[in-house]
Amino acid sequence: MYVPFAQLPASARLWIYQAERPFTESEIAALQPALHQFATEWTSHGRTLAASAEVRYQQFLVIGLDEAVADASGCSIDASVRFVRSLEEQFQVQLLEKAKLAFLLDHRVQLLDRRELRSVVASGTLLPETPYFDNTIATVGQLRTAWPAPAAATWLGRYFQAIVR
Repeated sequence: MYVPFAQLPASARLWIYQAERPFTESEIAALQPALHQFATEWTSHGRTLAASAEVRYQQFLVIGLDEAVADASGCSIDASVRFVRSLEEQFQVQLLEKAKLAFLLDHRVQLLDRRELRSVVASGTLLPETPYFDNTIATVGQLRTAWPAPAAATWLGRYFQAIVR
């Protein structure tokens, strides 16, 4: 059962899939009906799930699930991954790759390889207050209040502690 994202409770479970590039406006327009249909039809062992899916910042596919209505099962999570893989094929974009980290730099999402972290922090390209999209957050409440979050307030904080300015 589709639920508008704004109506999901803060406790709703969350999955974030980061695209390797921004979606175009026409791709987002094509994605919207597919996301709505997925959320409408997503089930767990025959039980209807209260879910939502949308694109944020033109680069992130976000799926939310109100587990107070029904929990996701392994099979339903597998179905969501199959759906994401089908979107990867349809739009020729990677959504399941985890090697790059997303930051908000110069008012746009920019991806950096994890291996570059030390050097971009040391060079001052990334600052403690640089907004970071921590795609490991688990709830809609975290999405609303801490996504993006200042890099130093996330697991990346250790990189800034190592730099003496």
